Amino acid sequence: MKPILWIGILLISLGVLSLAYQGINYTSHENVMDVGPMHVTKETRERIPLPPILGGLALIGGIALVIKGTRQKS
Repeated sequence: MKPILWIGILLISLGVLSLAYQGINYTSHENVMDVGPMHVTKETRERIPLPPILGGLALIGGIALVIKGTRQKS
């Protein structure tokens, strides 16, 4: 398979995932206090929002690459 097809398929899958989830969630841990054997940590959940236009552009770009890759001669 041609590399352009693999890149197109990857962009399509990333675009669909971006449209489906619309953000990346992650958890960060912060040490609040360390006194002897006692450890207190704070857990914070945050989200990085992904705009739908980003997923749409990745999807359209991936489709265009797949079409271009199938029409090119070897």
